Formats: sequence, C-alpha cells, structure tokens
Amino acid sequence: MHPENVKPANRLDDLPPLELLRSFEAAARRLSFTEAAAEVSLTQSAVSRQVQQLEGNLGVLLFERRHRALALTEAGVVLQRAVVDSLERLRDATARVRSAPVAREVAITCTPGFASLWLIPRLAHFTAAHPQVDVRVSATLDVLDLDRSRLDLAVRFVPIARGNGTALFEESVMPVCAPSLAAALRTPSDLDNQTLLTIDAPNHHEAPTVDWEPWLQVMGLAALRMKSVLRFSHYTDAVAAAVAGQGVVIGRMPLLRELLQDGRLVAPFGEGAASRRGYFIDTSVRAAGNRDAQDFVRWLRAEAEAAPA
Repeated sequence: MHPENVKPANRLDDLPPLELLRSFEAAARRLSFTEAAAEVSLTQSAVSRQVQQLEGNLGVLLFERRHRALALTEAGVVLQRAVVDSLERLRDATARVRSAPVAREVAITCTPGFASLWLIPRLAHFTAAHPQVDVRVSATLDVLDLDRSRLDLAVRFVPIARGNGTALFEESVMPVCAPSLAAALRTPSDLDNQTLLTIDAPNHHEAPTVDWEPWLQVMGLAALRMKSVLRFSHYTDAVAAAVAGQGVVIGRMPLLRELLQDGRLVAPFGEGAASRRGYFIDTSVRAAGNRDAQDFVRWLRAEAEAAPA
C-alpha cells in the first residue's frame, strides 16, 4: 500500500461517542438511570440504552443492575474517575479561554475644583442611571492629550474666547465667606480687615487678587488690600478655609452654588461679575465609538442646564 493511501491515525477513533459519556457520568454520579435522564433531558429508557451501547463499545459491564438499584463495577469506577477528571479540565480550560465581557467605561479629565465642587456631588445621578458603566476621573490642572491618555472627554476651564467644543457654562465671581464673618462686611472697604484666601498663581508675578479683577471692575475699585494672605495649592483648599471662617475667598459660580444655598458660605456684597471664563466639553476620537461617553456628555449638559447659574 502506498503511504499516501494510509489513513492518518485519529486520536478520537479509540474513544466511545462523547454523548454516551455524558449520560454515563450522570448515571454513575446519581446511581439512577431515572435521575440521570432528568438531568440530561432524555427518557429513562434512552439513558439505559446509551449506557448499554457504551458497555458494548468497551466490551465490559459498567454497572451492576440490582433490584431497584445500581452499583458501579470496578471498570465503571475507573471510567467514572477519568470522565469526571476530563470534564473538570474542560470546564477550567473553557473558563480561561472564554472571552471576558468588555468593560464599559467613561474616562474624563477636569480641574480638581470642578471635580470636587461640581462633578462629584452630582456623579451619583449618572452612576444610578448607568450602573454597568465605570467612570474614571482624572482631576488635574495639566492639559492632557485625550487620545494619548486614553480619555473620552475633558471639561476645560478656559477664557470664553478660547473655548473649544460644547459650552457647559460660563463663570461669574464674587467674594464669599463663612456666615460668622459676613456681619463685619458691610462695604468692600471692610475687606481691609480680613484675610485673603487665594491660590498660588502659575505666574508668580501676578497679584494674589488676580481672580478678583472682574468683580473689582464691576464695583469700581482700583485695587484690593487685605490684612493678610493665606495661599493654597488648590482652589478647593481655599474654599475649605473659607467655610472654616479663616478668611474671604473669591467664589466661582456655579461651582460654589450649593455651598451658598445650604448656608455654609454667604456672599456679603450680592451678585457677582462675569469672569469671561467658562467650562467647555472637549471629546476625543475614541469617544465617537463609546455610547456611554456620549451619554455622559448629554448628562453633563442636562445637569448644567438644571443647575442654578
């Protein structure tokens, strides 16, 4: 016989039909054809025939048929152990190779102040409506490249004239302080006796009251001099100091609106002035294929529209 006419060996040729092994395993575990039949969704007679077919294939008895009872023969015990071990290996291998569900995530970058004072207090509204979506917030003053950083969107705080993307809201500013200090602030000149709470400016040549300038212009004040200054790295720390009654901070609206509404801060001189800066939503290329990111953008806009200015 020519070599090309020799049928290659098949490692499955020596195995009995696999469907017979499934019925055998159930019957061997339960020692009942009736209970095995219910498990594998066959009739009792079908399971009995499959076991007989398996025994014929192997040339040995696998069960002792007793009166209303079954018992495994020595050959049945050997085969049961092998089948159980093989099924466990198959289950483990299947679990390892089965594709894991793709994680649903929205990744956003924004300033620490926006994250702490506006976004995080509202974030539970989004997660309650989208419980399967993970939200990753990167709160930083650095301007991150969205695609390189694998981010879906950014909320940028920039001058209105340089705003790109979807406008979320504009900012207005006004002096705010704890209620315990407000009684001593009847006119802007009373600020001379207060502590200024501010943040370190990137440009150290800027005055510590640079963020106050829109309000000072509206009030017709040329400059602002206060008794002392406390500087912080982050705006949220300056706000916390104001809530604690340690001085006066320029309030950025609407970030501090809830603190004014619940009385932790007050605005002793009334409404504020437009700062000519605002928050804009910028989206990445990857966000175009992320429906959850698109839902997040719609949610941000709805929250901004519903919130007081």
